[in-house]
Amino acid sequence: MSNILIIKHGSLGDIIQANGAIRDIKKNFSDQKVMLLTTPPYADFMSSCPYIDGVLIDKRLPRWNLFYLAKLKKMIERFSFTKVFDLQNSSRTKFYKKLLFNKNVFWSDSDSFISKEQTLEEKKLPVLDRMQLQLSRSGISETHFTKAPDITWLIKNIKNIVNQNFEGEYILLFPFCSPKLKRKKWPHYQDLISLLKREYGPKYNIAIAPGPTEVEEAKEFKAHTILNNGIPLNISELVSLIKNASYIVSNDTGPAHICAHLNKKGLVLFGSHTTPEKVSIETENFKSIKVKNLKDLNVADVFEKVKESLN
Repeated sequence: MSNILIIKHGSLGDIIQANGAIRDIKKNFSDQKVMLLTTPPYADFMSSCPYIDGVLIDKRLPRWNLFYLAKLKKMIERFSFTKVFDLQNSSRTKFYKKLLFNKNVFWSDSDSFISKEQTLEEKKLPVLDRMQLQLSRSGISETHFTKAPDITWLIKNIKNIVNQNFEGEYILLFPFCSPKLKRKKWPHYQDLISLLKREYGPKYNIAIAPGPTEVEEAKEFKAHTILNNGIPLNISELVSLIKNASYIVSNDTGPAHICAHLNKKGLVLFGSHTTPEKVSIETENFKSIKVKNLKDLNVADVFEKVKESLN
């Protein structure tokens, strides 16, 4: 039996989206051990993923750290991987291919088996289409799940967490984004909260689920800050909180991708940084608003979209 390695470092949204491709790879190699190389924030919850047999951790330390690279190479060599599916497709993983792996290893990445001209053209495709194309060109003919990731395996009972904050139905907001990507951030969430409270009163609680670095910012909003005994939710708890929400409004962040792949009713807000089509985020229930500059997106327009779905 040979071993297969999948590389997917992150981010959260990317890991969520890759679950379908991971499932298709495992289905194609059901009699072989399939491992995932990822970063520490995602190792814990992906260890429970039913489509892989184990998780290897890459801290992604600087490439000049030769001691770390030697240690990583030694860990990889222990498994004698015969095939690698690089779903990260980054300059780092290209570097790993040259430095850490045997030249005889079958390597699948987005550039495999195609010309430079094709690569440039295919970068315009939606992310899940590109992933499906990569797998099919790598010999995986059946890709039933790549474009329809299933993350229901992450759902758990979190009634006790919700009850720490309120009872009843709730609208969930994700007003955050990476500090490096502030252009993704819509600045009018507090105005939206006021409109929602005025329209729906006690019918819906308004909730925010911050990540570890977002707790203090969350407290600035006049909404319930959802924590588990004072600690930010882990990814499984977050998925479950989203699953049980009546509606979600989010910036283009990891939680928005969770909403999409749970086909939740909700709305994701896009500026000019990318398009909903390119990141494969819209579904039957989870819609988007696209504007040139998020600062100019009127709160009334967002509020009307929410009302259309809830009323």
